[in-house]
Amino acid sequence: MSSKETSAKDPVDPEFEALIRYIQESRGLDFRGYKRTSLQRRIRRRMEEAGCEDFAAYHGLLEADPQEFIHLLNTVLINVTSFFRDTDSWDVLRKDVVPQILAQRSDRDPIRIWSAGCASGEEPYSLAMLLAEALGKDAFINRVKIYATDLDDAALNTARHAIYSPRDVESVPPPLLERYFERTNNHYVFQRELRKCVIFGRHNLVTDAPISRIDLLVCRNLLIYLESDTQNIVLPRLHYALTSDGVLFLGKAETQLARSKMFEPVNLKSRIFRKVPQEWRRSLGGSLTIAPEHNNHRQSFQSRLMEGIVDSSATAYLSVNSDGILVFANAMARRLLDVGEIDIGRPFQDLSISYRPAELRSRIEEVQKTGRVVRIEHQEFARPPGEPMRLSIEISLLYGRDGKPFATLLGFTDTSRHFQVQQELEAAQESLETTIEELQSSNEELETTNEELQSTNEELETTNEELQSTNEELETMNEELRSANEELEVANEELRRQGEESGEFRRYSESVLRSMDVGIIVLDQNLRVRSWNRWGENMWGLRAEEVQDEEFLDLDIGLPVHRLRLDLERVLHSEAPQTPVMLNAVDRRGRAVTCRVRLSPLLYEAREARGVVLIIEDVTEQTRTEAFAGYLGRIIGESLNEVYFLDPSSFHFLLVNRGAETKLGYKLEHLKQLAVHDLMPEVPAERFRALVAPLLSGDKEEVVFETVMQGSQRGPHPVEVCLQHFGGEQPPILVAIVHDTTERQHLGAEGGEKAEVE
Repeated sequence: MSSKETSAKDPVDPEFEALIRYIQESRGLDFRGYKRTSLQRRIRRRMEEAGCEDFAAYHGLLEADPQEFIHLLNTVLINVTSFFRDTDSWDVLRKDVVPQILAQRSDRDPIRIWSAGCASGEEPYSLAMLLAEALGKDAFINRVKIYATDLDDAALNTARHAIYSPRDVESVPPPLLERYFERTNNHYVFQRELRKCVIFGRHNLVTDAPISRIDLLVCRNLLIYLESDTQNIVLPRLHYALTSDGVLFLGKAETQLARSKMFEPVNLKSRIFRKVPQEWRRSLGGSLTIAPEHNNHRQSFQSRLMEGIVDSSATAYLSVNSDGILVFANAMARRLLDVGEIDIGRPFQDLSISYRPAELRSRIEEVQKTGRVVRIEHQEFARPPGEPMRLSIEISLLYGRDGKPFATLLGFTDTSRHFQVQQELEAAQESLETTIEELQSSNEELETTNEELQSTNEELETTNEELQSTNEELETMNEELRSANEELEVANEELRRQGEESGEFRRYSESVLRSMDVGIIVLDQNLRVRSWNRWGENMWGLRAEEVQDEEFLDLDIGLPVHRLRLDLERVLHSEAPQTPVMLNAVDRRGRAVTCRVRLSPLLYEAREARGVVLIIEDVTEQTRTEAFAGYLGRIIGESLNEVYFLDPSSFHFLLVNRGAETKLGYKLEHLKQLAVHDLMPEVPAERFRALVAPLLSGDKEEVVFETVMQGSQRGPHPVEVCLQHFGGEQPPILVAIVHDTTERQHLGAEGGEKAEVE
């Protein structure tokens, strides 16, 4: 029995479906492709731990306690992993697969690896150790990129830190543990240099686009939790992600590829497969068609022109040959109808588009028999999670030069707007007819009302006499109102005074906002602009009155405000400030700037978020300064001149550049144990300290002297040493710049060169 049949027979629990929708809307996690029985079993397990009897009660708990999401995701996503899990399979990968991947590539070709469902990082770091052993650490750092993805943000955060307990690393062989981990306090930390080659990110295999050009894709024990229909969606994505000879590594419990035509087994027992290239061709614009039998002929200009026209068309085109095989799908058909590479060459009747949004198989037969064009108008086409759209479908025959039909063309045009306008026009016509009828009825009622008004007028004359007597009473009341009016004037004077104070306070507040050298924008709960200071006018070129009460996310300014939508919503919902966001923007003069945006809730006395306060700072110069400092540090670090950073009190090495390590022949770890005069055989420690004393006391700005340095791999050699003391730094530092003068040359008066003999 298929998964569709099973799900159709199982009763749908509305409370469970509502809970799944809430999780998707609030956290962006789409569980629709997961097996319903497994998903319900894990959620019920967490409900029992939380003390909830039904899905509705647990739904309420998630709304009241957002921290419960963390426990739920740890239960549902099953973050069970370890280093080198299933050792036999990893041995096959190490002995057979990795050497073959490396043999097929040159020494400089990059190697791209994807670990899908990486949990807390043990799997991608196992791959890193495997490749580092095969390539060597330096080649690994230069050539290998490992992409590690998962749905669980908490697990990804743990993976990025790469800190593991002794129990976590029990499965790591001792030699690898010693080479690739550092022991800190009772924990093990994966080496930082290799960790930089592992890129972690949040990714959904079912809905997100796959990473491309992958040489080795590891997706272990993930497919078994998906419905078969969802597996049929994921497998073509994995196939697309791999290179033509890419390798897929699955878990032992996953047997989905045993009969798949997209992959061939490399080692079936270890669930290792290789991609089988598909016989289809993609145009420059993205259209898919069955590859011709002879691919080595050049396309004519007319063929390329026709491909370009079809690729840029707003109509989705499919073509079915006389045998009922799908042979063509343009770029719009791929996006609109979800037709993929795996569908080219398949029988059209096996595709969902053959019966949804309309039954097309019989219509194709009708067109093939009669030769007439068939058009189906405004068919509803659902594309979850988006709104349903309307498609008009036109089916016609394609004729060859011999005048005979050779294929059937299906065109799908989005007519949602036309259908909506037509529906609105029909509703407007009905409303107009109803209005005319109401107006006729109202005219008759007015005539009747006129007669009633005439009789009422007579009654009013009688009433007028009564009003005259009432007027006398009103004059008496008028005197009472005059005294009340005097009291109101006093109250009005008080209100005027308070109004002036309020106006003065408002002007004071606006002056403070104008004087601040940052942009301050205040939004209400609907994200409409309530306040806009002068900094924003100067930066974005919009005055406060131009943006007042406008939708902030609709403002056309140089700042990409749409990227702040989620952060604004989180501030309104959580009533807590968010982490500052760095955005690249363009000011009103077209100058590229970097802005730091801080978002805080606008809190009233009741401590309820009544809006959002945005503080925008121009940090362009700060960012450039930091970038320049990093650039300068890299230049000094890679310089061949020797640069030493020394402790002013003990003269021990604190930091050296690459040129110093190369010429001295020592690594930094060894140099930190030495004082600089230990490498100067002709300079005693006391003499060196006396030489540096004027520099440390501030009497001299620098000290330059010549001496002999002793390296580990070369004998004594003459050098020139320039010392500078930076006492204002925290901590103070002594910097030495050393030049090897062994091969120093002098320019003579006539411009000739001669080598100086030391």
